[in-house]
Amino acid sequence: MAYDPGAIDATLAAAVGDEPALIAELREAFLDGVKRNLEGMKSADTPDGWTAAALRLKGLAASFGAVRLMALAGEAANGLAHDNATLRRLHRAIERL
Repeated sequence: MAYDPGAIDATLAAAVGDEPALIAELREAFLDGVKRNLEGMKSADTPDGWTAAALRLKGLAASFGAVRLMALAGEAANGLAHDNATLRRLHRAIERL
């Protein structure tokens, strides 16, 4: 699965047109949401809480065309809660956004 650094901006541009300031604002809101969901995964008290946060992250990533992040969040939802390797991969994917 390749990483497309322009996918998020292209998705936003398709939604709002050629409005660089609005695209930047929406991109920042997306990144804030991604980080909140990742924190929700880390702080989950139960495996179900982990899964729910991972699925929210997957949905958010899908909404913005972040395919790699979406796939990793899906793997997290189906994997073991609080898996360190999964968290590291998610962090790397988020840093690349």
